[in-house]
Amino acid sequence: MLSVNYAWQPAVNHSMSAMNTKARAGVEEGASGMRSKTLEKSSHSGEVKRGQVILVAYLIATLDLTFLFMQMGVMPYLAKSLGLDSVGFGYLQTTFGVLQLMGGPIFGRFADQFGTRAALLLSCASGSAFFLLMSISTSIPLLFLSRLPAVFMHGLPGAQKVITDMTTPSQRADALGKLGLCFGIGIVIGSALGGVLSTKFGIFVPTYVGLVGNLINTTIAMVWIPLQAKPKSDHRVTEHSTSQSGSVFSIREILRLMKFPGVMEVFIVKVFAGLPIGLFLIMFSIISMDFFGLEAVESGYLMSYFGVLQMVLQGLVVGKLTNHCTESTLLRLSVFVFAGVGLGMALMKTVWHYCIVAVPLVFAFSTLGTITDSILTKAVPSSDTGTMLGICASVQPLTRTVGPTIGGLLYKQFGVSSFGYLQLIVNIGLFVYLLKSKIPLREGKSQ
Repeated sequence: MLSVNYAWQPAVNHSMSAMNTKARAGVEEGASGMRSKTLEKSSHSGEVKRGQVILVAYLIATLDLTFLFMQMGVMPYLAKSLGLDSVGFGYLQTTFGVLQLMGGPIFGRFADQFGTRAALLLSCASGSAFFLLMSISTSIPLLFLSRLPAVFMHGLPGAQKVITDMTTPSQRADALGKLGLCFGIGIVIGSALGGVLSTKFGIFVPTYVGLVGNLINTTIAMVWIPLQAKPKSDHRVTEHSTSQSGSVFSIREILRLMKFPGVMEVFIVKVFAGLPIGLFLIMFSIISMDFFGLEAVESGYLMSYFGVLQMVLQGLVVGKLTNHCTESTLLRLSVFVFAGVGLGMALMKTVWHYCIVAVPLVFAFSTLGTITDSILTKAVPSSDTGTMLGICASVQPLTRTVGPTIGGLLYKQFGVSSFGYLQLIVNIGLFVYLLKSKIPLREGKSQ
């Protein structure tokens, strides 16, 4: 009997060992499943939070642009009430353009070094100072002094920086394109609000609204924008990424980004493709009166029409196109459409012709701006995206700076059609250049 018991012992031990192994495997599988579910929940929670931050960035951009267009509508009347003539008003606009041109890259460097929230707070605080000084501008020197905070008023690039940090490269063009909705809303509401408030309550009331609005924007940025919007995985150091070193005002560090493959070529296209149209838009207030014969109210309706086009085309159409076309294709398409716009402008005779031309014009502008911003932020290290967006944001101030002089000369010497012919010639040249050149792009469609 004793020998029988010993004979069964190995079998019993083996059976118990197998049961223990299965039990351990079951426990490990359960733990693994729990970890997987936890990671899924964490990933889902992270996606929801990123989505909320992006929505807040859209809100900040919308409010910022609304107040900006509100003051643009009021500024000519405020300047006139203080005795500033048309030449002086031109100097005032040029001062604003130069300050924004200088401040764009510096603002971007600040965002890279100190974080997106700090940059947005700087922009909102500058906006508050801007409207505060406007509200007490009882003389021409004070009015010029009120332009100074504009050097750091870059709410739109700040929102672009948040979106760039919170999206993957494949999602970026679509997310940036939706800022067109914010831009359109800003044009429509800002222009109308400025006119209503100044007419019914006084010329300085819009400045008070702008001041309060920027203080609200400051609070929103403080509460809802994370200290560092960029995911931790993106905080990597590469041999080219040195944005954290050097001064915020370092010109060398800013120009260094132009040496990355494809950056200079795409930036040249960004600057020159829309320059002739930009000159036309700078002169539009004069052209609308002299060439189209519009009254102030009719010009306001036309601005609202542009705002609606901007919302629909950039906010909806461009985003959809990024899902189906590569960025190089859309870049070439925008330049090609711009050439067609130039031909249409050269032939237009009435405001109705212009309303028709405005559709491809806004489409080309929206596509070019969105796609070039997306391409350029992908072409540089993630730690330099703020500086790159700041450089991109300097394109419009550059046009506003040189626009009054060059645009005035073109209009006076050659008429409205000269803007169209110049647009056609420039963009045909750029289109041929894009077809022949092999610009290195990080291709991708939005998912």
